[in-house]
Amino acid sequence: MELSKYIDHTLLKPEATREQVDKVIQEAKEHNFASVMINPYWVKHTHEELVGTDIHTATVIGFPLGANTTDIKVAEAKKAMDDGADEIDMVLNIGELKGNNLEAVEADIKSVVDAGHSENKIVKVIIETALLTDEEKVKAAKLVMDANADFVKTSTGFSTSGAKVEDVKLLKETVGDAIGVKASGGIHSKEEAEAMVEAGATRLGTSASIKIVNG
Repeated sequence: MELSKYIDHTLLKPEATREQVDKVIQEAKEHNFASVMINPYWVKHTHEELVGTDIHTATVIGFPLGANTTDIKVAEAKKAMDDGADEIDMVLNIGELKGNNLEAVEADIKSVVDAGHSENKIVKVIIETALLTDEEKVKAAKLVMDANADFVKTSTGFSTSGAKVEDVKLLKETVGDAIGVKASGGIHSKEEAEAMVEAGATRLGTSASIKIVNG
């Protein structure tokens, strides 16, 4: 299994320095990962460093809580795209999902998706599976699909746990081939990465990318 093009090579630690961001960019070039996933502050720099490659610049929106207002998420996404982001990973409104205010959740997602798609960018939606029941995970995945996002994504990596194989299977069963499934958070080995792909993941978010591709 050629894992490199499944991987969003990720550095989202708040204390990440320019030197560390540059190291991640260089690693992505060496291993030909799908994208470099960094916080919005680093998008412009990362995009400039990736010019001439087919590696995407990816960033997070409403991260990591999802509790920003929709207007702020849209503005953040637009700024990121202006700075060169190719892919937007937004966090949905977890509280409204758990409160079963599904119209608000879908409207929030759709606003960011529409902004992203107006610029032909990929939009992924983080549902934070660690905080949801299985029923809520299914509801969330359906909302993500109905809002025309490109991927449903398991986790921020900043909550109580990350991706689990059973969650990836559940999301894949829910969305089928309509949209992608991204597994992220806590994927540390080649074996774990392969298990996620076998369960239905079409993209992987991990900071252990080098260890994974080197086995």
